[in-house]
Amino acid sequence: MKSLARYCGILLLLFMLNACTFTKFYSLNGASLDYNTYKTISFSNFPIRAALVYPPLQQLFETKLTDMVAQNTRLQVLDTPNTDLRMEGEITGYTLTPQAVGENAYATQTRLTITVRVKYSDNKNDALSTDQTFSAYRDFDSNQMLTDVQDDLCNQICDDLKDLIFNATLGNW
Repeated sequence: MKSLARYCGILLLLFMLNACTFTKFYSLNGASLDYNTYKTISFSNFPIRAALVYPPLQQLFETKLTDMVAQNTRLQVLDTPNTDLRMEGEITGYTLTPQAVGENAYATQTRLTITVRVKYSDNKNDALSTDQTFSAYRDFDSNQMLTDVQDDLCNQICDDLKDLIFNATLGNW
């Protein structure tokens, strides 16, 4: 019985040592980066190019995306465009659309959708560079004024967008 426990302990130790080399490229947060190759990332501004403009959105989105990368990778965020990785783009959509129609033919739900175009440049491996558009939305009761729920909705939508962007770029999903 002692030899079985010792054998299991040795196997567990070997597995843990092997897992250490695995985390060189992958982490529990989903980032798949070789930190021997990638050390720096930069972000440009994401200006609002949508027909409907909510001014705080740009700063909110940029902060959430930058913080996500800084907190979930070992990449150094720099202000120079000459980095291993770069993200740039624009907020291309901020739209309101009616969703559910009540018996009086008025909308009972309204959907706020935010769309962001992201150009991700991998300066070490151009095949991993991408130019994609991401959208996320939240519905709210049409009895509410947009100005009353806008901050909270934008916060939630930006959280979804940063997750989508992170997974599609640094997560390499």
